[in-house]
Amino acid sequence: MKLPQTINFKWIDGLENDDLLTAEARLHKQFSTLQSSERKKRGEDFELMRGSAELLAAWDRWSRVSAAARERGLHLRRAR
Repeated sequence: MKLPQTINFKWIDGLENDDLLTAEARLHKQFSTLQSSERKKRGEDFELMRGSAELLAAWDRWSRVSAAARERGLHLRRAR
């Protein structure tokens, strides 16, 4: 599945549950990787909402999909 550059509710609503969970997991991984990198750079000064534009965009994309999955009552997958 290819993720669109812009995540909107129309795209989300068109996804089956399995595809929504796959998208959520991929977007969470992208966000977590960026977040970890910025935490290392900024140390104690790290604040998510003062992060880079790239980090905030990744958070926005992931949070939209994550919220939709939770609204559907789906169990979110996390790699360990």
